[in-house]
Amino acid sequence: MPELRSDPGWRRLLAAARRSLERTGGSLAGSISLPAPDETERHVVIGVTGVHRPAGVRRVTVRLAELDTFLRDVHGVGLAEAVGPFRDRPGERSREAAGREAVLELAATSRHAGQPWFDGWLASMRRDGTLTRIVRGGLPFRHVLAVLAALPVPGEPMPVFAERVLGDTKALTDGPLRGLALRALAAWHEMPAPASAEQERALWELAGVVPDDLASQVLVLNVPAAGGLLGDWLSTAAEAHVPFRVTLHQVRAARLVVPAEDIFVCENPAVLRAAAGRATAPLICTEGAPATAVHALLACRVPGAVFRWRNDFDWTGVRLTASALARYPDAVPWRMSGADYLAADGPGLPLTGAPSATPWDPSLAEAMTEAGRSVMEERLINTLLADLTTPGGAGPR
Repeated sequence: MPELRSDPGWRRLLAAARRSLERTGGSLAGSISLPAPDETERHVVIGVTGVHRPAGVRRVTVRLAELDTFLRDVHGVGLAEAVGPFRDRPGERSREAAGREAVLELAATSRHAGQPWFDGWLASMRRDGTLTRIVRGGLPFRHVLAVLAALPVPGEPMPVFAERVLGDTKALTDGPLRGLALRALAAWHEMPAPASAEQERALWELAGVVPDDLASQVLVLNVPAAGGLLGDWLSTAAEAHVPFRVTLHQVRAARLVVPAEDIFVCENPAVLRAAAGRATAPLICTEGAPATAVHALLACRVPGAVFRWRNDFDWTGVRLTASALARYPDAVPWRMSGADYLAADGPGLPLTGAPSATPWDPSLAEAMTEAGRSVMEERLINTLLADLTTPGGAGPR
């Protein structure tokens, strides 16, 4: 009844009734009240209840059942029809709760179920309301689980991966499905949630999915190679001691061989920049989490080559080092001991994030936990340069 809802005497009364019906799912058991009713509203309430309210009354109250009866007798409609369409909020909450439980039951079938990162990911989505938004938005959560179940992969282009797993080459290029998958990957790899396109790409590549084989790059210095045009470029750059950036597309297009017995790996470009122009051992810079291009280039090593790997002394850095040592049996830590950490001068930034074990040297995690500070590679540059320029390139293990 639009004309009654717009009537000055009824407008606030029906609006209050509507709010009550929404809260209770349409129950007529309660009452509503109007503060500071004007004369028109006061007369309407008197007509509905049959009880006089004096002029100037501060508040008037009407039982919903009484209001429903009056409307039926006088206007031929019940209260629910008079207020117009309204939300059944208790029903919505019940349906959403059932939807959340269905999502959690589906999640329990995942091959990752029971793993701390997976359970923590689900718990965080329950806490911040993401599960409810999934239910409200009708997002096919099974697609998220299908993506996670298919990971990791060995350097598969994103469109190919999306087509194979979801039947849609663009399924992971944008939208809530991509966001949920990235949030899960961040939890899986104990990384912060990505805040930029570059960080998103790095997360995908940690799982072996390559969003763009031209954007996936590796920065190198003094890395000689043989094989095709890229091999010539790398060897020429190495002879001139000039930094060189290689894309995954280039590595895959060349039959490359890197004939180096020792290859040093650092995290920060500042280390490589400081070494530029010098005759050093081959140096690869990951620039954070290693891109697929890093692993593709390292796969071109000759048998018996040793990787000497390091990262920043923070929890993310030691996790990345642990991951590299687990991935490459021929890798050894480079200046990543507890003694190296303690020898670094300066206060450092506070350590943040979840602590991580350092199985190659448990004293490192103990020292970092006790000191509570991070040490970036830049503070060790002189020591690292000395290792890189040691004859034979055999730095300390």
